Amino acid sequence: MTIKIISPASVTNAVPEVVITFPDNKLLIDLCGEFDKNLAQIEKSIPIQIIRRGNELTLIGNAKSAKSAQDTLEKMYQRLEQNKVLLAADIDAVLRFGKVSPKTKMQTGDQIEMFSAGGAEIRTRKKTVEPRTPTQKKYMEQLFKHELVFGLGPAGTGKTYMAVAAAVSMFIEGQVDRIVLSRPAVEAGERLGFLPGDMKDKIDPYMQPLYDALNDFLPSNQLGKLIEEKKIEIAPLAFMRGRTLANAFVVLDEAQNTTTMQMKMFLTRMGEGSRMAITGDITQIDLPRGMPSGLVEAKHVLRNVKGIGFIEFDASDVVRHPMVAKIIRAYDANIKK
Repeated sequence: MTIKIISPASVTNAVPEVVITFPDNKLLIDLCGEFDKNLAQIEKSIPIQIIRRGNELTLIGNAKSAKSAQDTLEKMYQRLEQNKVLLAADIDAVLRFGKVSPKTKMQTGDQIEMFSAGGAEIRTRKKTVEPRTPTQKKYMEQLFKHELVFGLGPAGTGKTYMAVAAAVSMFIEGQVDRIVLSRPAVEAGERLGFLPGDMKDKIDPYMQPLYDALNDFLPSNQLGKLIEEKKIEIAPLAFMRGRTLANAFVVLDEAQNTTTMQMKMFLTRMGEGSRMAITGDITQIDLPRGMPSGLVEAKHVLRNVKGIGFIEFDASDVVRHPMVAKIIRAYDANIKK
């Protein structure tokens, strides 16, 4: 990528300007987005004004803001040069990786590593999944490094999505023979009564989030065939007792709704050549009042066991929608009062 940066001669009391020239007008159109919406997103996050003239972008603001905006634009442009799509969430990720996080101690260099060739990513048949926050990057690394990984945190942080992506990737590469996805069939504060249909019809509403994730990674006709051949199993936690899951990638979603005995039962299903990912949010427990969560206890009991990975997400890792992060922070602040 060749980007020519011009700093105009300084004028007394004038606001500093940086002019960036992009060689490919077609990529520049994608960079700016429809009605320059991508530029507006940058301006919303960084105190900078971006003016577009032909194949040039002029940055007007202080030196620190101009440098931050320049780095962001360069990362976005490099992404387009790699023939990758540029979504609002991708831009948000570039902006996040450019900031120092007290929790992760990551610097601007980590942003460059993530969004350049060779950065961390999970490849599936339909799409490539990239981490969008430093914690997601660590989680992704843990999924491929450890045989048992716990992903704990609020909704919208990609815990289950990335775990299913890792399962599909390892299955495609032949590292595991099958995928087993499970979650406890616990209603979220509502009593739905008896559901119509056969067993599959009854449990499918509880398993739908897992089907949604799989549909993002595998063609529908292939997914249907793999489910029919039992290469991919989606079943409630109650069906796991008595089984030994060998050479499989097993994902337990909504693990905060497991009891102590259910969690122990599930963890001891691990067989030779298997991997497990346990995901859940301990702030959204739907168990009856007074019943302890198996996930909370597992976090306490297994925290220091060698070979088990624990990754904890917070509101800064939410990638679903910016408003979700605000909602989570508001609830957290209310609990602390």
